[in-house]
Amino acid sequence: MTLRSKSIAVCAFNLGLSILLLSTSAHAGLPTEQIKTTVDKALVVLRDPKLKPAAKLKERRDQLKQILYARFDFTEMAKRSLGANWRRRTPQEQAEFVPLFTEVLEHAYADIIESYIDEKSKIIYLNERVDGSFADVNSKFLTSKGEEYSLNYKAHLVDSEWKVYDVVAENISLVNNYRSQFTRVISKDSYEELVRRLKDKREFAGAPKK
Repeated sequence: MTLRSKSIAVCAFNLGLSILLLSTSAHAGLPTEQIKTTVDKALVVLRDPKLKPAAKLKERRDQLKQILYARFDFTEMAKRSLGANWRRRTPQEQAEFVPLFTEVLEHAYADIIESYIDEKSKIIYLNERVDGSFADVNSKFLTSKGEEYSLNYKAHLVDSEWKVYDVVAENISLVNNYRSQFTRVISKDSYEELVRRLKDKREFAGAPKK
């Protein structure tokens, strides 16, 4: 094979590899696009005048829950929120903890969004950083009063979907914040006490609100 032929072969191989990588990326979908789609659906619910009355709070939160289930990896978030304590739990305890934590996180995220949003507020997606199967998507809320609040998402690729495993509001990670609180309760009292508090719907602070 001549030098020219080798060069053509190398170029053809590189082009084929590039097309393959681009096809894989296109199939997975950009993290920002997938997260934005979910957030847009959540905003439709939160801005619905019919769901704004206090009497409609449960209905509004139930609709929001269905939207978040499709994008948030609550099992991964539960694991990270317990940290090393997750491995010390039995499979039965883990299975019990996930839905308890899911409810806490759903309420925290809804509280954050509802505290930032008004009729004229906008969300701007600033940038994303992808590192293999992990991604950071950074956004900010702009309110009608000119206030700005950062809301960033950490996601990982599960099959063809980017699933959120942490939300960072105003530079405070929800998962890290919960892990600190849960660790304190377990260290001071016990894991059983933590579960009791979660079952009693005792509030754990998620992140700062507006």
